[in-house]
Amino acid sequence: MLAQLQELDYKEMTAIQEAALPAILQGRDIVAKAKTGSGKTAAFGIGLLHKLNVKKFRVQSLILCPTRELANQVAKELRNIAKSQHNVKILMLTGGESFRKQEHSLSHQAHIIVGTPGRVLKHLNKETLSLQDLETFVLDEADRMLDMGFMEEVEAIMKFLPPKYQTLLFSATYDDEVSAVIEKLLDDPVVVESDDEEVVSDIEEIFIESEHKEETLLALLATYKPKNLIIFTNTKLKTDEIANFLVENKIDALALHGDLEQYDRNDVLVQFSNGSTPVLVATDVAARGLDIKELAMVVNFDLPNTPEIYRHRIGRTGRAGAKGVAVTLFGKNEKEYAQSLFSERSKLLQSDALEEFDGFGMKPEFVTLVIEGGKKHKLRAGDILGALTASKALSGDDIGKIDIYEKQSYVAIKTPRADLAYKELKQKPIKKKNFSVWML
Repeated sequence: MLAQLQELDYKEMTAIQEAALPAILQGRDIVAKAKTGSGKTAAFGIGLLHKLNVKKFRVQSLILCPTRELANQVAKELRNIAKSQHNVKILMLTGGESFRKQEHSLSHQAHIIVGTPGRVLKHLNKETLSLQDLETFVLDEADRMLDMGFMEEVEAIMKFLPPKYQTLLFSATYDDEVSAVIEKLLDDPVVVESDDEEVVSDIEEIFIESEHKEETLLALLATYKPKNLIIFTNTKLKTDEIANFLVENKIDALALHGDLEQYDRNDVLVQFSNGSTPVLVATDVAARGLDIKELAMVVNFDLPNTPEIYRHRIGRTGRAGAKGVAVTLFGKNEKEYAQSLFSERSKLLQSDALEEFDGFGMKPEFVTLVIEGGKKHKLRAGDILGALTASKALSGDDIGKIDIYEKQSYVAIKTPRADLAYKELKQKPIKKKNFSVWML
């Protein structure tokens, strides 16, 4: 495992890993306070993989997450760490995916389940999932679980757990509600907390009063020219409105909200994470679990409902030592609440200090090609890369991120080379098979 962690470029432990791992390895219940981006997934992932009995083909660990995006990110990181062990089966159980397909996968058993509460509970009630051999129970983003009203389902899931197991609870904040949950869920827990200020220390926090937020947003982008950004709104309708408004003004943008089907969500998330769209307009469902390593800017188009949500939103930028900008727009009647979100880093900027929009545009660096083949067809990133570069018309520098899902693969191609890449994939088989290819 140490060799695998080195290969993943885990050179030294983060503060939360250093604080939590010893107690996790000792089998103690843990209450860990850890912000998004602090390395908490590796903290509990290393712990549960370390004690996993691969020969015992039963569910030994359950990780509950509040959103599908976070569950996907957690499963992906666990699979990377687990590459040092043979035949570890990690299965995702989330809504938006075929229940029957999940049922079929469960009939062949799994070692680790990563899922959302509603779907996990459905499988338990239908007896397609057994947790009788469970050893580790993880609640990831427990505070968000409470926000989203999941605790009733979590408590229902716990009735299916065996008498003895280890509980690991990770949360960014601990209010009275979370503290009440701790008393119910954990047995004599070790409380660990890390000073994660480094996660947000390089964020420039800007507040702008504006009665014409759309125009101010355009001026803001023209002034700062960020490489990429997330714009947060409070409603699904507003995400679509803002995304359409930006596109009409030469800013390439996509909307992400809870009404999208799973395949549409995948398309949006892949395009944003691989640089095929520079702007994501999202509700708070996107505040957790997005695997975006470098995010230049966050904009609160609508004021967040709580200070905790504000911190979660702005915590998406300025990660891992990078600099970030967090901008909050507010109207005259929102001034008092906006001021309550100020920190020592905050500064008030007048909207007339921004540059005029004057036709500024944001176009993507990459275009995404979709290949109608994935893990089910035993496709790997190297196979796709080889097919694209075989004729030497394209080089590795023309190709960006490659994401492989069950039945589809996504590959980012630098925009000027996208048509050529499309022709290459249409004309050449991958692993001696021809797959349908199209541009997103």
